[in-house]
Amino acid sequence: MIATELVTQAAAVLQQATLAAPEPKGINTEGIVTFFASNIAPILLAVLGVIFIGRASRGEISKVLTSSAIAIVGLAFIAGAATLFFVGDALIKLIFN
Repeated sequence: MIATELVTQAAAVLQQATLAAPEPKGINTEGIVTFFASNIAPILLAVLGVIFIGRASRGEISKVLTSSAIAIVGLAFIAGAATLFFVGDALIKLIFN
């Protein structure tokens, strides 16, 4: 009888310990993405715009068009990566929930 009481008390203590343990926190990736989208990206686009205007004023229109096309393709790749990020998140939630 004493052994069963000890086991019962030990199980109760173990259960309370697992309930009281805080859950692990993850990295706030949404905050990081929002920071880059709201602060860093407009600054980089402004710098590209100044470079393109400077080249265009010197008569290097072909270089400006080439650089603009490369920048647009780069933005398309970034948008595609962001889309895959959200699609992957939706798939993970669909599978594991």
